[in-house]
Amino acid sequence: MTNPYLRQTMLMRFRAWMRGCHLSHLVTTAALLVASTPNEVLAHGVAAGDKGYIQSIFGVHLIPFAYLGAKHMVTGYDHLLFLLGVIFFLYRVKDIGLYVTLFAVGHSATLLFGVLTGISVNSYLIDAIIGLSVVYKALDNLGAFPTWFGFQPNTKAATLIFGLFHGFGLATKILDFEMSPSGLIPNLLAFNVGVEIGQLLALSAILIVMSYWRGSPSFRRHAYTTNVAVMAAGFVLMGYQLVGYFVTPA
Repeated sequence: MTNPYLRQTMLMRFRAWMRGCHLSHLVTTAALLVASTPNEVLAHGVAAGDKGYIQSIFGVHLIPFAYLGAKHMVTGYDHLLFLLGVIFFLYRVKDIGLYVTLFAVGHSATLLFGVLTGISVNSYLIDAIIGLSVVYKALDNLGAFPTWFGFQPNTKAATLIFGLFHGFGLATKILDFEMSPSGLIPNLLAFNVGVEIGQLLALSAILIVMSYWRGSPSFRRHAYTTNVAVMAAGFVLMGYQLVGYFVTPA
């Protein structure tokens, strides 16, 4: 996916960064980030206006649910960070289509299963796992797994598996809507279609930016820094959700 020289260079820089990074500095930084985060960011749920609208309607409303699905994906920074990591070193349309399809199949399956069966996972914990997926993909792009653990995870399987977790995250949000049973299945399918539309829109924007960036000399210089920043964002997302889990009453 990426040339060996660039990956080796990124890995060497990552090792140097880890050696120079003191644990106390990391802990202090993480604590300050979490402490300075508003409760609204730590809280899990949907926009109050969207939730109120969904709770007040009955029957089939395909367009509103498709809109909500697209809105969730386009504004879902956790999903977008993971997708950015997935396509970061993918150049061929065939490869991009394969990985995005695996992700879509994963989150569609658990979204539909979770809502139709009423099975959900604690929203904070599932979102912490979604944050972990961002960390995983950044580490994978940095080539850290063979060095640290002596093996390379199957990237296709990992994309599908984390897609399943992302789907459960979507399911918890849908269940939080407390949707009316009237028109549930058509509305749910419309929401899922909206999610896919939102994903395509967001992915198109990311690919346009990436295509221009890859053609510039700065890509080689900043590919490492970008993935470290994505990894840090994933850790912060995990911290936000874990704090929310422990401080929110059951």
